[in-house]
Amino acid sequence: MEVDSRRAVPADLAEVARLCSDAIGELRLNRGGAVWSQREARAEPLDLSLHETMVSGLLAVACIDDAIVGYAGVDLVDLHDGSVLGQVTDIYVMPEARGVGCGEALIGLVERWCVEQGCIGIDSIALPGDRETKNFFETFGLTARALRVHRSLKN
Repeated sequence: MEVDSRRAVPADLAEVARLCSDAIGELRLNRGGAVWSQREARAEPLDLSLHETMVSGLLAVACIDDAIVGYAGVDLVDLHDGSVLGQVTDIYVMPEARGVGCGEALIGLVERWCVEQGCIGIDSIALPGDRETKNFFETFGLTARALRVHRSLKN
């Protein structure tokens, strides 16, 4: 079994859109996921949004033996002082492909790309209580720098 990551190409969009839909469905069920799915998650049509990231940022795929099993999206964010931040908007690996290095391969590609772009850092989001994602990010040196709080006004 060979794990690899690479930039996505247009022929990958349908598969990445399917994975993106799976990711949104999975995260929507977590604490904070309902609002996340309406605010931070990609909006439909997913393939168009993913294509925009492919053109203006980085859309990466993780593969096992050439089969796409995960993806990551990164946008560049201009900061007030003129510097640039890499914002990981998406990172997802199919449940049956977790624990074998796919996420690590994606983060490695993300980090190399962000360095090439002159980014001063990398940001992402982990939902509250999602220990697995928090621990994954911490493995690569990403730590909490802010907490977003929310109160629902729906009955």
